[in-house]
Amino acid sequence: MKACLTALFFCIACQFFQALAAEPTDANRKLFQETKVMAEQGDVEAQYNLGVLYRDGRGVPTDAEEAMKWFRKAATEGLAEALHNIGVMYRDGVGVAKNEVEGMKWLRKASEKGFAQAQYNLGVAYASGQGVQKDDAEAVKWLRSAAGQGFAPGQYNLGVMYLKGLGVLKDDTEAVKWLRKAADQGLPRGQYHLGLMYAKGRGVAKDEVESVRWFRKGADQGDADAQFSLGVAYAGGLGVPADQREATGWYQKSARQAHVMAQYNLGLLYANSVGALRDDSEAVKWYQKAADQGFDGAQNNLGFMYANGRGVPRDVAVAYKWFLLAAAQGNENARKGFVTIDSRMTAEQREEGQRLLREFQSQKPR
Repeated sequence: MKACLTALFFCIACQFFQALAAEPTDANRKLFQETKVMAEQGDVEAQYNLGVLYRDGRGVPTDAEEAMKWFRKAATEGLAEALHNIGVMYRDGVGVAKNEVEGMKWLRKASEKGFAQAQYNLGVAYASGQGVQKDDAEAVKWLRSAAGQGFAPGQYNLGVMYLKGLGVLKDDTEAVKWLRKAADQGLPRGQYHLGLMYAKGRGVAKDEVESVRWFRKGADQGDADAQFSLGVAYAGGLGVPADQREATGWYQKSARQAHVMAQYNLGLLYANSVGALRDDSEAVKWYQKAADQGFDGAQNNLGFMYANGRGVPRDVAVAYKWFLLAAAQGNENARKGFVTIDSRMTAEQREEGQRLLREFQSQKPR
């Protein structure tokens, strides 16, 4: 489970941007002109907001360099939001040459002023070693500062640190405490992980019904892990009545987001269902997607489908490729499948299988 590492930009007043996003183009232009006049007169908040307008292309063409210019003016007056955005822009190389070390300097300045988003991003940087030396204890320090101010991503990541014992003693109860705070604020990752804690009985009494409730909250917001987990619950009747069609629907939502296990499980469901859901062509389609991501179970099953002509024309050379790829990852079923098919192949088929294998390997990112 990966901690959420989202870099967030926040304005001084959220209402300012909610209204801005809803305004038509003419109103955006008018707002830009009014903000620009105030910024040029030295209004610090207007300087900051003008930077945001340039950055986001609201009422003016997007211009990251001009955004940086106005953020710097606001930062000169010590505005924490401006300090934060300069740090993020250096970190990401937006409007300025990418310099993660410099980015962390600015994020630290904003963090020391108590700006929760900066504290969160600085904590994430220490957790990953981005622009600073990796230091889990320092990551926890800054994540705790952000979490203490009610910042949901900070609460979520602090929960993950307790869950994994990174920078703190491993403590499932404490992890649940922070995950719940994030989940209660509607953060999908917090909702997913809280559901996982209930499903496994970690830090709370095991409760499959409660786990499904939280998975559904995250799934409804588009979290791929939550969608997959809800699919698993419906497939196995865990906290809900078993319903293969419902499982299929949630697997599909997750699989479309490239969730490899959802793709694999969807392939299994189509390949092994009885009745209307059985569809070998769909099974091959989803096995292929998971296999292309390197999942050995899908590679083995795809090899089986090609070896037996299920959902695709029989092609032993393609089966040979997939069996070999899965076997190389230690998949015993694939090794057996490879031995069986290799004993029945002609030299030409084997040569073609090896060519397909080399072609696949050459296309993989290094």
